[in-house]
Amino acid sequence: MKMRLMVVGLVLALSGCSTVGGWFGSGPAKAKPAELVEFKPSASLTEAWKGETGNTAGHVFHPVAARDDVFAAGGSQVVRIAVATGNTVWKTDAGVKLSAGAGVGQGLVLAGSGKGDLLALDQASGQVRWKVTLSSEVTGQLLAVADIVIARTGDGSVHGLAVADGSRKWLYTRNLPALSLRGSGGMVVRDGMLYVGFPGGKLVALDASNGAQLWEATVALPRGATELERVADVMGNPVVDERQVCAVAYQGRVACFDRRNGAPLWTRDTSSNSGVAMDERNVYVTDDKDAVTAYDKTSGRAGWRQDKLARRLVTAPLALGDWVVVADREGVVHVLSAEDGSFVARARVDSSVRTAPIDIGPGFAVQTDKGSIVAFRLK
Repeated sequence: MKMRLMVVGLVLALSGCSTVGGWFGSGPAKAKPAELVEFKPSASLTEAWKGETGNTAGHVFHPVAARDDVFAAGGSQVVRIAVATGNTVWKTDAGVKLSAGAGVGQGLVLAGSGKGDLLALDQASGQVRWKVTLSSEVTGQLLAVADIVIARTGDGSVHGLAVADGSRKWLYTRNLPALSLRGSGGMVVRDGMLYVGFPGGKLVALDASNGAQLWEATVALPRGATELERVADVMGNPVVDERQVCAVAYQGRVACFDRRNGAPLWTRDTSSNSGVAMDERNVYVTDDKDAVTAYDKTSGRAGWRQDKLARRLVTAPLALGDWVVVADREGVVHVLSAEDGSFVARARVDSSVRTAPIDIGPGFAVQTDKGSIVAFRLK
């Protein structure tokens, strides 16, 4: 396990630089992020409030908006913040360094640690209801649906646990390739079906109630002579609507499938190390060159491409009505037009952002590496 985690970190570093040689002292240095493009703002973007968790320490956390609150995790802290005011309703010290969170549902707030601890907190009070130890580091998105809590671990397992006490209901496991990217393999649930992306380019549909596999589809096929060249991980969370589920892979494709049976609907060659978003018209992808592209979600035809954010390590997008929002490792938040990809607004936060902004109802929020939760109003 120690060897695999070390290799994962190496792959992460390589995915964010211009050349492999630059990281080993022979060859060009890491390329400079693109300069910010000047434009005349056509929307008003203002900071509404700022809350705090703890430093993310390089882990990929997923804040969640639920009803009137934002729930987030970082460091050893889990917090509930009121959307209307930015006031912290409660803050709980988990007593362990966290690696994943927050998940919200069924009256619970979920967070996980690098040592495999999964904690379920009471949504109203923040008190710990139960804590269980899983097979390895808890990673990515955490979910609660019906009477099942769903968590992923770094060894390729998906755990279905009882909402009441965390006891095991089911376990789904897969063998992982030798190398994978941190942040790969998200999941989303809809109508009792759980869609899970895996390292190696596979998208799997499971019955959320019992973990039974319903179908498997290929987002990308590993290619190349070396293990590094063959990394083809599904990145970020899949996105889903009434008809289809879509996902994107590093060194692979963006692909949409019939969500009932996994039949392919369309694919386009692209590579992403962040993820996708979807609205009524398009699937939006941030590729590994930090360009954001809008694909018609019915045909897969590319509508527009915003390529002026090169080497800024851009997050997965958030589709937000007339806008598409991304952030970057320079701490800049970018608002694009959903119509043509042009820049419409920009703001700065205190440090890098690794995960997609989240919709909080009136506006959106981002989580920074320093642990800030920053909410914006956009109009």
